[in-house]
Amino acid sequence: MPLAVIDLAFDPVLRLSDTASVRYETIALAAVLLIGLLLAARIGSQTPAIGPYVPAPGLRVDDLVFIVFAAVPGAIVGGRLGTVLDHVDYYQANPGAIVDPTQGGLTLILAVPFGILTGAVIARLLGAPVGRWLHATALPLLFVLAAGKLIGVLGATGQGTPADLAWATAYVGPGPWGSLGADIPSHPAQVYEALLVALAIAGLLAASRLEVVARRDGAAMFVALGLWAVVRFVVAFTWRDPPLLGPLRAEQVLTLVVLAVAVVGLVERSRAPLQSPVDSRLDMDARLA
Repeated sequence: MPLAVIDLAFDPVLRLSDTASVRYETIALAAVLLIGLLLAARIGSQTPAIGPYVPAPGLRVDDLVFIVFAAVPGAIVGGRLGTVLDHVDYYQANPGAIVDPTQGGLTLILAVPFGILTGAVIARLLGAPVGRWLHATALPLLFVLAAGKLIGVLGATGQGTPADLAWATAYVGPGPWGSLGADIPSHPAQVYEALLVALAIAGLLAASRLEVVARRDGAAMFVALGLWAVVRFVVAFTWRDPPLLGPLRAEQVLTLVVLAVAVVGLVERSRAPLQSPVDSRLDMDARLA
């Protein structure tokens, strides 16, 4: 038995009436997403480019709405693909379950980069400055990922492997809880990830002094993605998923792929010539006029 365990005894569901209820985790996540959007809009409106040409105005906040909506289907497809790759044996035997939303769920490791990709595609189609939007949304993205993981404590979502530690957490009561065996003292893996992503935010702020990031043409997003991938790789050693390749879980292997993409993207940004900071939307409006 552990010397001490943090017992969490509460009802994770807000009972609105006899027939209506909502999880506290859902309410908190909605609030975090709203704060993240407001933070992105704020940073975007104050994000000019840096260059030798005419200073660009801040980013158009209305573009952010379209970009966020465009990121959703990419995140869903990526999240589902990550789940399929994480449990490839099951889905090989049950291919029909791949498109069945009641079977399995979504994983973050591919949801995030796929969401970034589809959001960037729509930004390009809108004529919005993709690089500057990638810069403006890097910090809000890490904030949402950190706060979203911490919120998992409200529903026992993301509990790690059983542990005999003073800070192991166990959930008392019927739930419903987001992890199986929530009453077993376990690593609070969701808290580990939240704290480490918070450190990644500090790392991103420190990296903003680098020339390649300071030009605000998208390098910040690749730094954020790389730092987040490192965090996920480390914390995954405390997850309940079975090893796939030596000591590595399936999602850790995918994490290494995401990290490689982030490194390649950062290198590409460092080699890219400095672009004119004139907003491409203004260019397009001028041509149409």
